[in-house]
Amino acid sequence: MAEQNYSASNIKVLKGLEAVRKRPAMYIGGTSERGLHHLVYEVVDNSIDEALAGYCNKIKVIIHKDGSISTEDNGRGIPVDFHEGEKMSGLEVAMTTLHAGGKFDNDSYKVSGGLHGVGVSCVNALSDFMEVQVYRDGKIWNQTYSKGIPLKQVEEIGETTKTGTKTIFTPDNTIFETVEFSFDYLAVRLRELAFLNKGVRIILIDEINDREHDFHYEGGISSFVKFLNENKKVVQQEPIHISGEKDKVDFEVAIQYNEGYQENILSFANNINTIEGGTHLSGFKSACTRAVNTYIKNENLLKNEKVSPQGSDIREGICAVISVKIMDPQFEGQTKTKLQNSDVEGIVNSYVYEKLMEFFEEHPQIAKQIALKAILGARSRDAARRARELTRRKSVLESGSLPGKLADCSIQDPSITEIFLVEGDSAGGSAKMGRDRTFQAILPLWGKMLNTEKARIDKVLNNDKIQPIILALGAGIGSEFDVTKLRYNKIIIMADADVDGKHISTLLLTFFFRYMRPLVEQGHVYVACPPLFLIKKGKSKHYVYSDDERKTILKEIGDKGVHVQRYKGLGEMNPEQLWETTIDPEKRLLIKVKIDDAIEADRMFTILMGDDVAPRREFIEQNAQYVQVDV
Repeated sequence: MAEQNYSASNIKVLKGLEAVRKRPAMYIGGTSERGLHHLVYEVVDNSIDEALAGYCNKIKVIIHKDGSISTEDNGRGIPVDFHEGEKMSGLEVAMTTLHAGGKFDNDSYKVSGGLHGVGVSCVNALSDFMEVQVYRDGKIWNQTYSKGIPLKQVEEIGETTKTGTKTIFTPDNTIFETVEFSFDYLAVRLRELAFLNKGVRIILIDEINDREHDFHYEGGISSFVKFLNENKKVVQQEPIHISGEKDKVDFEVAIQYNEGYQENILSFANNINTIEGGTHLSGFKSACTRAVNTYIKNENLLKNEKVSPQGSDIREGICAVISVKIMDPQFEGQTKTKLQNSDVEGIVNSYVYEKLMEFFEEHPQIAKQIALKAILGARSRDAARRARELTRRKSVLESGSLPGKLADCSIQDPSITEIFLVEGDSAGGSAKMGRDRTFQAILPLWGKMLNTEKARIDKVLNNDKIQPIILALGAGIGSEFDVTKLRYNKIIIMADADVDGKHISTLLLTFFFRYMRPLVEQGHVYVACPPLFLIKKGKSKHYVYSDDERKTILKEIGDKGVHVQRYKGLGEMNPEQLWETTIDPEKRLLIKVKIDDAIEADRMFTILMGDDVAPRREFIEQNAQYVQVDV
């Protein structure tokens, strides 16, 4: 690509900076771990914008041992020449002035993710120390800052043959709740960016823990879809890839069906994950529904069917990534989670429909598999509807719509109530007697729990082990799930501290993730940690939660007159013991289930609960040394 005239004059200024330190949440979303890592994304986004413009193909991010973090790219380098309007170097303008950047000048960047121009200047304002080096025009330029204020003028410090920009900064610990960068947290976004920008290499290095990832995908979003489907049985080996450009809207789609029942569609606009979708997603969904139904009609596949597929049926088992890149994207709110450009919907809809119909014509065997899967989905949906109606009728007849085994709490305020899902009737009985019945509910679980990873929703709704959970929580299931109707703030899984207990916990977590996902995403699900041992010596007693802790305590108190009881299950505890170890909010240990990486969580549940034995065996062999898995 020919070098464009990119200089300080291209940087347009809109003004301001102290407000960033006063109200950081307005600019980076908060001062928690999420806000801290957003600083890195803002800097990396500048490098990605250089890649989109055709000038950068390598980005390196390093977490340093002193707690600082650096980002370096091989782009053009921030302009350092004199900015006439601001009477300073273009570098200083970009680093110290809010709403300053080449993104407001369409000649410099045709497409950009950082739309508001607050990115790198906000990072500077919220950093205790920041240093920038620019490699440009054969020279190295440098400037340092503290809390957004320059410590010196931009100066030339050497010569170089490379081009690009390197920033290193230390976040201000008086602003952020934590200033420790997480390798795994950063890896989620950087991996995503590498998939979305075919050919760009993003290297992440953690010098503290000696870890490194090299993200580089020549297959782009087709590689992304293969990654998402890695441990699933797929309908077609190669993803359907569709790309095009119309009215300055660049778009591409990759689609690969698997034999499962979950819909997994990720949508992006200018590299931003539009988690609430928008016009590009609705255009894609409409095209899929129209294309598959047209194929079904043309092939007369519904001649003996009582139901016809709807969009949700057609998307059963679909795995897709949609990425659009547009000059002037309009998002709903500052969060940029929903694309609003109305013209995008029609462009994506018509083009994807046309290309899908061509694919179906050229690959009739795959087309028929997708169509028959959609028809099965329609049958399942109809069966699920009948099961819901039956469940509702049963719930009205049975004890005021609550399951018979539920020992409910007396308070009805869902913000302070909690429910324990307890393994076994014996433990359930002890828990009922040991709880605080004002705000704690107990629901005993019995028999073998359904593996919902391998079941359609109609089977889930008809399962007598799952029905009581759905009724007790009161918020519905699947597409009808409404977290605002939840009857309890905390859902606590209380199973034995053995292999069977872990299996039951995993089955329940799979169910919540697949059919009540907002429960997990919004932090309502917990796993209780019952003790493994009770150690007594005289009048003293110690509840112990691991073998290592047992050894430590035995070493401390000696072995004379010591009695060690190993709990084989919750049912071996009397109500008082269960209360003081596992139920009492003042003393109990709970693991809060959270999702830092939804893609990795999806892969984990597929490995643990799916049909393919090989990846599960490999996972167990690699993780047998660990007590618990963080999903």
